[in-house]
Amino acid sequence: MQANNLQVPDSKKKEKWRRLRAKLRTKYRLVILNDETFEERFSFRLSRLNVFVSVGAGAILIITVTIFIIAFTPIREYIPGYTDVTLSRRVNMLLKKTDSLENVARQKSAYVENIRRVIEGDIDYNDTINLKENPDNRINEDVNYSRSVEDSLLREEYYNETSYDLYYNENQELSQVRAPRSGYLFFTPLKGIVTSGFDLAQQHYGIDIVSKKNEAVKATLDGTVIFAGWTIETGYTISIQHAGNFVSAYKHNAVLLKSQGNVVKAGDPIAIVGESGELSTGAHLHFELWYNGTPVDPMEYIAF
Repeated sequence: MQANNLQVPDSKKKEKWRRLRAKLRTKYRLVILNDETFEERFSFRLSRLNVFVSVGAGAILIITVTIFIIAFTPIREYIPGYTDVTLSRRVNMLLKKTDSLENVARQKSAYVENIRRVIEGDIDYNDTINLKENPDNRINEDVNYSRSVEDSLLREEYYNETSYDLYYNENQELSQVRAPRSGYLFFTPLKGIVTSGFDLAQQHYGIDIVSKKNEAVKATLDGTVIFAGWTIETGYTISIQHAGNFVSAYKHNAVLLKSQGNVVKAGDPIAIVGESGELSTGAHLHFELWYNGTPVDPMEYIAF
């Protein structure tokens, strides 16, 4: 009895599948007729299975074509919420340029800060390394630092060669710096009398010029103003960056006629001579000329 009961549901399932397959495979004819004359225009046979397969294949084809169009054609840019590829590229390019400009700005700021320190005299040539703060620079205690005979002879020979040098002192290397003269036509910054010359030994890195009252101070070369402001020691000060790594500084002015970032030509008025600053003892111009970060004697390049 039980075996017969199990066979009945199986046979019913098989019968249902047979009927379903029969329905899917049953042929139909689709006829298109003229509504007025009932003339048959065309007809074709089909089945439910053919309809399902055709609709499924058509849907897959439409989905595939749509995906292709969205992925590989500019039409995707018209989809709401989709970012323009060109815009994304421009944004990335701008981000890279911004990062590069930030690096350049930091380098320029550091350069201007160094120039400011040079102008204000805030430079210590005797800076030493703090061994406690920087353990990596500790001196090797195993090295023998006692003076040898050869070292003593070499020192004596060197001192004999330099004992008659006019500028031999702690600024010996600075006094040997020579800037190129050819190709540069320096304009006299101020007509007057030079009362104090260039002297590395006294750390006087420029010359002092006395002239008429309210005389205009002029740029010595074409360049860009990199500093224009007030300092306690030098008063109203203006510095100009020139081609060829030249920098000129004009100190103790009464009034500044140019601002930082201004482009000037040789001979352009940039300030009015004065006596501002604590280091000034009277109306005059303190003029400095620097080459590659080292002061040079302006009188070797400019006729005063």
